[in-house]
Amino acid sequence: MVSVPEADVLDSAHGGTPGLLARERTIAGPHFNRWLVPPAALAIHLSIGMAYGFSVFWLPMTKLVTEADPAACAKLGFLAQLFATGCNWTVPAVNHIFETFIAMLGISAAIWGAWLERAGPRRAGFIAALCWGGGLVIGGIGVSMHQLWLVYLGAGVLGGIGQGLGYISPVSTLIKWFPDRRGLATGFAIMGYGGGAMIGAPIAVALMQKFTTNGVPGVSSTLVCMGLLYFVAMSAGAFGFRVPPTGWRPLGWTPPSESSNKLITHRHVHLNQAWKTPQFWLIWTVLCVNVTAGIGVLSMASPMFQDVFGGKLLGLDSAVELSAAQKAAIVASAAGLVGLISLFNSLGRIFWASTSDFIGRKTTYFIFFALGIALYCSLPTLGHMGLAGAFVIAVCVILSMYGGGFSTVPAYLSDIFGTQMVGAIHGRLLTAWSVAGIVGPFLIAAVREAQLNAGVAKNLVYDRTLYILAVLLLVGMICNLLVRPVKESAHMTDEELDRELSLQHEAAALSVSAQHAARGGFGLVGVIAWAAVGIPFLIGVWIAITKAAALF
Repeated sequence: MVSVPEADVLDSAHGGTPGLLARERTIAGPHFNRWLVPPAALAIHLSIGMAYGFSVFWLPMTKLVTEADPAACAKLGFLAQLFATGCNWTVPAVNHIFETFIAMLGISAAIWGAWLERAGPRRAGFIAALCWGGGLVIGGIGVSMHQLWLVYLGAGVLGGIGQGLGYISPVSTLIKWFPDRRGLATGFAIMGYGGGAMIGAPIAVALMQKFTTNGVPGVSSTLVCMGLLYFVAMSAGAFGFRVPPTGWRPLGWTPPSESSNKLITHRHVHLNQAWKTPQFWLIWTVLCVNVTAGIGVLSMASPMFQDVFGGKLLGLDSAVELSAAQKAAIVASAAGLVGLISLFNSLGRIFWASTSDFIGRKTTYFIFFALGIALYCSLPTLGHMGLAGAFVIAVCVILSMYGGGFSTVPAYLSDIFGTQMVGAIHGRLLTAWSVAGIVGPFLIAAVREAQLNAGVAKNLVYDRTLYILAVLLLVGMICNLLVRPVKESAHMTDEELDRELSLQHEAAALSVSAQHAARGGFGLVGVIAWAAVGIPFLIGVWIAITKAAALF
């Protein structure tokens, strides 16, 4: 178990002052406004959310060597490409970087989740900034040296650790600041992860064009620039974090009675106990299935749209041979779909998480699975009938629920296991994402390839895949229905809770006046903080809508 690095935090009991990153330095005063915390979380999540936009690098990364011998390079396998300097990399060789940092996201969140609870969000957020920003810089150096192994080490492994720490660093803090609206709070932050690509991808494309020299795409300089940009943005977010004092709650709000919703506990379950409960593994499966199905559509949305509808998008018969200009128009239309589903992926996170505050997390996931099964099963029929508009609407709703699954699960965990260690428990649960991030694309690609080898027409190869994903959603629905409150014996005793609070350098209780501290003023700082994250996000939304206009 990783402990809080005492070398970095001077113990006040020995006469020292806590370090700048110490959790004690982030405990909010009585007049702090809790609405200053979401923009800090968004600054981090909008940065690491570029993970979804990394596909803009794949093709440029295959065009870095201008004098490569195609015949000789065609014989290179993946391992040889890791070290070769005279050959261009292939798309399959580079796109595994995405799988690498998604896998590392789950692994790092699981390993360091408990440490994060004690170290606090500022330290975790700053280390995440170092890892994600530094990882991109190292990846850029790897591109300039044409060493693919260094790109994997930087952007994939080190960047993935930054992804994991950055993803979970705001969760516990936001839930404790918003006990009255847990879904809304986590939805704000995790919305940023879904929207990060809407901002980052256009920036990356513009920078690569600016840095292109002699026909070689400027991938290296772009990665370095974006690494530095994200380091600054994430550091600002990390230093903007404040944690509420133990026992704090909003003025005028009282916790609902336990009888009102038995799924919402008023006790706390320790991380070491939580992952041994059936509830943890049921919710793990719920998230894994939801993500696997969502990634299935996300990863094949553009080619599926082109293969299923083809010339029908232009009002032509499917048997007509398409010209180059018509094919380009279809590609542009498919790109519009990608922009639109990115928007729904992001906005669905805040919509569904907020909705869960009113209808409950279990009911929200039931809707995800019931509606998802109906939509997945309807997509083949909509494709056969040539109903492109209805097809697009269905895909957008599916992707909104994919994003909603991510943003609702932290609140689900806090309902079941309490708030004291929800960040650490959420970290362990994110291993479900790592599994889904590998299994989902592999499953989709394997089924599609098998269908093509069997002679199935291109516009029909996705039917079986979509039915398989619907069956997976049925499994998730059953697991969600089986979730019950944890047993009384699983909760922490008062002594165990006091020990956890002492490890966070906090007192176990507050005075009544501190618990009901009045909300502080918003002020100029709040306006600047929200503008700093809101304006780039709205620009990203506008770009996504502009791209989506090609659909119509």
